[in-house]
Amino acid sequence: MPPTNLAGSGASSAAAGFGYVPAPVGFDEAFTPDGAVRPHFSELFEVIRHLSRDELGRRWTQAQRAIRENGVTYNVYGDPQGTDRPWQLDPLPLVLSASEWASLEGGLTQLARLLDAILADFYGEQRLLREGLFPAELVLGNPGFLRPVFGVRVADGARLHLYSADLSRGADGRFWVLGDRTQAPSGAGYALENRIVISRLLPVAFRNCRVERVASFFRTQREGLQRLVRRRTDNPRIVLLTPGPYNETYFEHAYLARYLGYTLVEGGDLTVRDRVLYLKTLGGLERVDVVVRRLDDSFADPLSLRPDSSLGVAGLVHAVRAGNVTIANALGSGLVEMPALLAFLPALAQALLGEELLLPNAPTFWCGDERVRACVLDHLPELVIKSALLGPGASEPVFGGNLSASELFELKQRILARPFAYVGQERLPLSLAPALTEAGVQSRHVSLRTFLARRDDSYQVMPGGLCRVASSRDSRVVTMQRGGGSKDVWVLARGEPSNFTLLPPPGLPVPVARSGGDLPSRVADNLFWIGRYIERAEGITRLMRSLITRRPDDSAGRAPEVASLLAALEDDVELIRGALGHAAPGIEAEIARLLLSAEPSRTPAAGIAAGYRAGRVVRDRISMDTWRVLSQLYATIENARARGEVESTDVLETINSLLLGFSAFAGLVMENMTHGPGWRFADIGRRIERGAFMVRLLRTLVTVDDTTVLDAVLEVADSAMTYRSRYLGTMALEPVLDLLLTDETNPRSLVYQFAVLEEHVTRLPRAFERPLLAPEAKCVLRALSAVRVADIDQLAHRDASGRRCALDELLAELERGLPRLAEQLTLSYLAHAQASFSLGGPAERA
Repeated sequence: MPPTNLAGSGASSAAAGFGYVPAPVGFDEAFTPDGAVRPHFSELFEVIRHLSRDELGRRWTQAQRAIRENGVTYNVYGDPQGTDRPWQLDPLPLVLSASEWASLEGGLTQLARLLDAILADFYGEQRLLREGLFPAELVLGNPGFLRPVFGVRVADGARLHLYSADLSRGADGRFWVLGDRTQAPSGAGYALENRIVISRLLPVAFRNCRVERVASFFRTQREGLQRLVRRRTDNPRIVLLTPGPYNETYFEHAYLARYLGYTLVEGGDLTVRDRVLYLKTLGGLERVDVVVRRLDDSFADPLSLRPDSSLGVAGLVHAVRAGNVTIANALGSGLVEMPALLAFLPALAQALLGEELLLPNAPTFWCGDERVRACVLDHLPELVIKSALLGPGASEPVFGGNLSASELFELKQRILARPFAYVGQERLPLSLAPALTEAGVQSRHVSLRTFLARRDDSYQVMPGGLCRVASSRDSRVVTMQRGGGSKDVWVLARGEPSNFTLLPPPGLPVPVARSGGDLPSRVADNLFWIGRYIERAEGITRLMRSLITRRPDDSAGRAPEVASLLAALEDDVELIRGALGHAAPGIEAEIARLLLSAEPSRTPAAGIAAGYRAGRVVRDRISMDTWRVLSQLYATIENARARGEVESTDVLETINSLLLGFSAFAGLVMENMTHGPGWRFADIGRRIERGAFMVRLLRTLVTVDDTTVLDAVLEVADSAMTYRSRYLGTMALEPVLDLLLTDETNPRSLVYQFAVLEEHVTRLPRAFERPLLAPEAKCVLRALSAVRVADIDQLAHRDASGRRCALDELLAELERGLPRLAEQLTLSYLAHAQASFSLGGPAERA
């Protein structure tokens, strides 16, 4: 923990007393120009003053651990940590007084109403264009103007249901609007997580400062979305549509879906039939009433909008036009994010609302106007030049003051060639706030992102927001993609803050409900593959451990079972054939290489990584402990890679650590997951993969080899202790085959896997809809019957060539049947290639 320099000084002390030096230029949020603490920060600093440095460090370490363990991430594209970059949060919140927040609320509410009215006009009567109040080319020639949704009537008379504005504060303390977020505003979930972490870090300060709670904002958002349901139903379905786990804010999507009680879906989870939107579930197709979208307009429908999009839903626009589903925010709402709009907002506020604009925006000048263009060209070094429109072809902002004379000339020529495509904007200053760094408390540039939710005919502002922080003292870039961090935002209440929570109050009757066939098929699919990937990795890891522990003592020797185990390993992970000739140290080095290799696909590292990625997709469906186990397995591999090539002495330790994690995962799946359809698919994946591994192991080692390998087979199958307790030291093939093939009390035996699979497939949703056995049930029953009626003596018999042909034929049949079972389950429950509806057909449910 770096020195805070905030502890050990009075709350009224000068800034220097905190070891903090305010920047000479700009508005400091916490200190006045003469170094005194601003009144609304005084209580916070007073509480921190009474915390020892060790105590504050301990709390902050716990908070950072919670962020990591909760999987709070922000995906920075191109970052080496990829989708695993932890969320950057500063422990010192930004505090705003009640009076300045009250004035800010009025301006933000007016701005949200204005933008909604502009959208209604652009996609409706277009009076602003006809009367010349807004240039038609900025709308009709704008890639963000979606003609397929022109004239569409929207539910509740609003297109903007969630709105976000980025604000900066000038040197005089006045707030300015930097930009608007109207397509799919992000950050509200991160603001909520920040609040939870910091209120636990500084509980006394949070209470003493009387900070406004944010839960009422999310209640307003949820109630507003509920009003968008158009049909009469007691149980409307609202889903949150995400681009997927590789989106920069995917954590927030999963977090908000869980917090608000919505189903998190991707485009592939949804389908349109007869202009009605449905969710693919294990029980069939369930009608969707409202979609809270977190992807940009053009990606929402590859049929009517962007044909190369794989993120949206084909036919979604048709369902919207038919009035069968509501999208929040409405498709096309990104149009008012164009920078050129800022130049016209004051006049549009008068035309549409009859009001003066309360909250000023960054002074913006559209180059399509000849007189304005001349002024922009005369002041290029003082301005930021941006694309007037958004979408394909939009260029990055250009700071005129950073250009050479020749670069300024080139920029001028580009503007003259296409003047309507550019705006000039004054570069507004950002305020500064104290932030905790490795060097202590230092000033950092900050901006404030605010959030508004539709309420009746107006909007409610979240009493707080997301403060974004620059990464260094000299940087003015606060975006997360450029390495910025965040702060919690505390708005002080005038009186006692509300204690409202979205959690149900004590004593309130809660209707009993149990999950069933409404599980999205994509979730079941990912749980199925998590089970398969982790079980596959466990099997290979056990094989590796047995191989290492059975190496001969002398480097030139070769125990017979070692060669056989290497053959099994070669079959499973395509080990280079030369490995069979390695001396014992070479075997261990090869095992170390394979343990951490991502190629081929059946190595432990590849299986763990694939299971971890699938787990990230269904974070909202698995327990925190299960996620921690997956994360720990992944971290074990990554840490071993970071140390470089694993030493021979470390290989066994790493393998044992992984096997412990596999056992923990299996136990959590069995004991911590509700035994509903999701659990069944996770366990089906495990059983299919365990059965496939056992079949390959027995075919490789038992069908041709003698009894010298039986002890190794039992060890790999984790059944050696059971065998010894029954037969002492006597090793024979028949009892081994009985234990691993036909003993239904052994959870590692083949018959046990098929018996469990039979129970699962006969209890899946829709399993009883047809009078005859389902195809997947037939696959399992065929395999189960073949094992149950098998004759152990006949299977153990060797022919003249030394092969056990009956055993090989049985195992070959089972090896063919397991992939067929997986394929049939996919066709029946996951692919939805044929129409299936949980409550009647499309006409009945429309």
